Amino acid sequence: MTWEPERLDDQHHLSEADPGGMLLAVAASAAQVRTGHRCAIEAGVGRLSADVRPRAVVVAGMGGSAIAGEILAAVCGNSAPVPVVTLRSYQLPGWVGATDLVVAISWSGETEETLSVAAEAVRRGCTLLALGPAGSPLEAVATQASAVHVPLPTQGQPRANLWLVTVPLVVAAVSLGLVRADDEVFERVAKSLEDIAHRCRPSSESFINPGKTLAMDLAESVPMIWGSSRLAAVAADRLAGQLNANAKYPAISGELPEAGHNQVAAFDGPLAARDIFAETSSRSLRLVILRDVEEHPQVARSREAAVRLAHDRDVPVTELAADGTHPLERLASLVGLGDYASTYLALGYGIDPTAVPAITELKARISQ
Repeated sequence: MTWEPERLDDQHHLSEADPGGMLLAVAASAAQVRTGHRCAIEAGVGRLSADVRPRAVVVAGMGGSAIAGEILAAVCGNSAPVPVVTLRSYQLPGWVGATDLVVAISWSGETEETLSVAAEAVRRGCTLLALGPAGSPLEAVATQASAVHVPLPTQGQPRANLWLVTVPLVVAAVSLGLVRADDEVFERVAKSLEDIAHRCRPSSESFINPGKTLAMDLAESVPMIWGSSRLAAVAADRLAGQLNANAKYPAISGELPEAGHNQVAAFDGPLAARDIFAETSSRSLRLVILRDVEEHPQVARSREAAVRLAHDRDVPVTELAADGTHPLERLASLVGLGDYASTYLALGYGIDPTAVPAITELKARISQ
């Protein structure tokens, strides 16, 4: 598979190489925000009242569902009155009990790990909130426990529908008094994603299309993607995961200042600089910095120093800044662009961004 950047402006190629419609799914992110908000309200997540605030919130899910939990924690931020924990496992931690809220998310409603956690939460007497398709085994667990279930119109790839599962979580957090967000906030998030979709549309040429530009930056490199805040680090993790799944491409994510204590050492390694005289193509590191306005002053210094260090060692750097006032809005500005870039990177290599044969085969082997 070779990188051919001219493919990104070939409308016929973009259509033929994307039979699963990943670009269309990413373009529908704004609609997901509005649908997720409506589904949460109609399902009655307001029953989760701040009057009976839980001791902790545990979000159980796998893949894209788990990322929704990380987003919730980042949006609630350090000022959240209770901890928000994401669980990617079959079992609840021993400390989880009847005073805690467990949120079980499953795109299929049949995710083995999530069903196991939901059933255990019910046995322990936890408050349960479930998100998944109507008529699924997950809904059956919630119904039996008289818990709130948010029925989601699940279609397509779970990772392409991040906002559909994320927004109901934020609506629930608002009901619990963990974060402030009114209807206007959700509409601003939707409009931000609409703007990204317009600027990153397939017909927009590479030199003015930020999604294609980022894909071209990432191509033929090994990206190290760092966030300068918890919120930006979640976006970095999302981008790395999307590069893995959509483009089948390696990427490393990290958060400052921690990345400055380990990952930065790679600047002195064998991938730090491209050998322009090499007979065969070689990939070198690229540092991708995702910036947020809520940086700690020392983290800002760490970021600036890391960028200078990278330049000193001829490691190319891409910097992206979050845009917006509300945390959810700022996170959406980074995630929306990254989702497009990962899809365009796949298409530039001639890779179907939707199919994930290795994941499918691994699941099949485990189930045997």
